[in-house]
Amino acid sequence: MDPVILVLLWLAVVALVAVGLAGAVLPALPGVPMVFIGLWLAAWIDHYERVGMVTLIVLGVLVAIAIAVDFIASALGAKRVGASPKAIWGSILGSIVGMFFGLIGIVLGPFIGAVLGELAARSSMQQAANVGIATWMGLLFGTLAKLALSLTMLGVFAFAYLF
Repeated sequence: MDPVILVLLWLAVVALVAVGLAGAVLPALPGVPMVFIGLWLAAWIDHYERVGMVTLIVLGVLVAIAIAVDFIASALGAKRVGASPKAIWGSILGSIVGMFFGLIGIVLGPFIGAVLGELAARSSMQQAANVGIATWMGLLFGTLAKLALSLTMLGVFAFAYLF
């Protein structure tokens, strides 16, 4: 392969992984999938000699877990403080709807959805606020889990690549 193309491909790997790591923390970017694409590109560059199918499947499973964590984390936070089923569904719907409103929607969507759901279940405003805060806490822990999974992916890849 032409050395210039090789350097450009490796720069693309670095960019995808770096932006992906940022996206694991910033909710507006599809972080973990970007990390996976960057690592897959690195394996492809090497013709899958160091990083093969088994490693890529493990990385794919970690991506699936991270995506699931992204959607479930705020709902679990709400459930932890005794949220009603309507509040849990509200936080999930708020997460989905929030994606269409940029960063502010992604941050506020689960909170608003959980509060509205809890109020619809005829709870007090105090309980609804507690549920909303717990939803945000779930979102925070979900973000930390996505970052940890992204770093785990890098570790798995590096181990396979080097050993």
